Amino acid sequence: MDIYLMQHGVAATEEEDPSRPLTAAGRAEVERVAARARDLGVRADRCVHSGKLRAEQTATILADALGATTEVRSGLSPSDPVGPVADWLRTEATAAGCLAVVGHLPFLNRLASVLVAGDEDAHVVRFRNAGLVALAETEDGFAVSWVLLPELVD
Repeated sequence: MDIYLMQHGVAATEEEDPSRPLTAAGRAEVERVAARARDLGVRADRCVHSGKLRAEQTATILADALGATTEVRSGLSPSDPVGPVADWLRTEATAAGCLAVVGHLPFLNRLASVLVAGDEDAHVVRFRNAGLVALAETEDGFAVSWVLLPELVD
């Protein structure tokens, strides 16, 4: 199973809007990345997110493009411990299908590092808003397959 990790798109500041929705530019970046992923044949069965508005909006756009359903998953907030989600993903990796996780920093950095290197401080990939990272299951865990950044998408 492949796992796709995406940092939410650029969001309004708390001062602008306490609910922190995606900005117009943030929405456009997510839409471009999601469309490019779709055009490259990326598909997902489920797209989980933290429940924060910016993550929910990002997950909805990504899920629509990849043909996935969306659901809220606890434990995906910026400062949550990554162990429970990493364990859950390892279990899910034995099931058929692909899963997308939309979340926040520093959580996604630590999660990718645990899944790839077994060390949440390994810094195996650098996330950015609306960036999509593909992890492929390996014999030993996961490896980074590719990264799709908004600035690489027309």
